[in-house]
Amino acid sequence: MIKMFRIVFIVLSITNLFGQNISFPQNGIDNPNILTTHHFGIFSSRIASNLKHQALKNTTLTLNISSGNNFHPYVEGYFPKNPEIRQQFSETTWYNRRFNYVDEDTTPADYMNIVIDAVIKNFSLGVNIPINKNRELNINLRSYLITKGAYPFSPITSDETIEWFHSQVIAKDDPFGRKHYGLNQVNFKYLDRNGKTLQLNTNDFFIGGLAFNHFYYPELAINKSKQLFINLGTHLGINTSKFNASTDVGASVNAIKKFNLKNKYELNFGIHGSVLRKNIINFNSKNSDLGNNKYLATFEANPQITKYTKKGNFNAIGINYQIQTSYNKKEEADYYFLLGDWQAADSGWHHGISELYNSLSNWSLIYSYGTPKFQCSFYIKQDFLVNNAPDLQTGISFKKPLFY
Repeated sequence: MIKMFRIVFIVLSITNLFGQNISFPQNGIDNPNILTTHHFGIFSSRIASNLKHQALKNTTLTLNISSGNNFHPYVEGYFPKNPEIRQQFSETTWYNRRFNYVDEDTTPADYMNIVIDAVIKNFSLGVNIPINKNRELNINLRSYLITKGAYPFSPITSDETIEWFHSQVIAKDDPFGRKHYGLNQVNFKYLDRNGKTLQLNTNDFFIGGLAFNHFYYPELAINKSKQLFINLGTHLGINTSKFNASTDVGASVNAIKKFNLKNKYELNFGIHGSVLRKNIINFNSKNSDLGNNKYLATFEANPQITKYTKKGNFNAIGINYQIQTSYNKKEEADYYFLLGDWQAADSGWHHGISELYNSLSNWSLIYSYGTPKFQCSFYIKQDFLVNNAPDLQTGISFKKPLFY
C-alpha cells in the first residue's frame, strides 16, 4: 500500500512539472468511484457508471479512497436437497421453518456460515486514456485493507459513530448487535457450501484485481439538438485475490440529459445499466463461492446540479441511486433454514445470508469541486434498506490530467 502511494506521488509530481497548460473542463457527471465495499463484491470486478458527455481529451489519472462499515453477525444456513422438504418450506414463512438436520445421509443439505465485522478500506488507482475522438480506455487497479475502523482513521464509518447515530438520533440502542459483539474489531470469516473458507484478519491487505473498461461515445444528432448523450461500455476484469482468481466480462449503457439553466447553472440527469458475467474463467479451483448468481445487473439514476464561477471553476452536487441484483439465486430463499443468535442481534441476525438473496440498493450524496487543472470529490453512501453491506460508506477522489 505504501508503494502505491509513492507511485501516485511520483506521477503527480511529473504531472505538475509537464502538465501546466492542460485544460480539464467539467464533462457531464464525472463521479468518483462509488462502488460499494460489499464483502463479496470486493473480490469481483463489478461495473461503475460512466455518465460523461464525451471522451476525455487528455490522459487522466484518478485516485480513489473509500471506507465502508460492513457488519453481519454469525449465521448458519442449511439448504435441504430433498424436494419434499423444499416444497414444505416454500409454504412456510422462513422464520417459522424447522429443520431437524441429522447428517448428510439422512437429511442431505448444503451448509454455509458467515460472519462479517470490519471497516473495509478501498484504494484504487485509475488512468483514462483517449483512443480517438469517440473512444477511451480506462484501466483501474483496486486494492483493499481490512481494519477495525477505530478513530481517528475512520471518523464517519467507525462503529462508534454509527451506534451513536442509532442511539441518539433514531433512539434505538444497538439494533444490530454491534455493541453486543464488541466495537472496533475484525471478524471476517465465510465457509461456503463447498467447504472452502474465506478469512481475513486485522490489517490484511490484498490486490483485488485489474479492470479494463472501453467506452464508445457515438456522435448523434440528438447530442446538439436535444443535449442528450449516450455511451456504450465493454468491460474486462481480472481478479487476483487468492479467494477468487478469475476473469469477469460485462457490458454497460449510459445516457445523460443536459439542461442549461440561468446564472451559470447546469443540470445533468444520467442513467446507467450494466450486466456483469462473473467468473467466466476461473484460474483457481479453490475459488470461494461468492454467490451462485452468475450475472450481476446494476441500474443507477443520478441527477447533478453544477454551478460555474467566472474563473471557470465549478461546484457540483449530485445524488446517485444504485440497485444491484442479488448475489445468490432468489429461489433458494423459498427453502433455506437459518440459525443465529436472534436475541442478541434483534432483527438483523439473519442478514449475513438472507441479504444475499435480496437486491442491494444504496444512495450516495456526492460533492465535486473542479478547476481547469484538477477535480476532487467527496461522497457519503447510505443503505436505507439496512442490509449492512455496507451500512455506511464514505470516499474521496482526486483526478488530474496528464499529457495530451
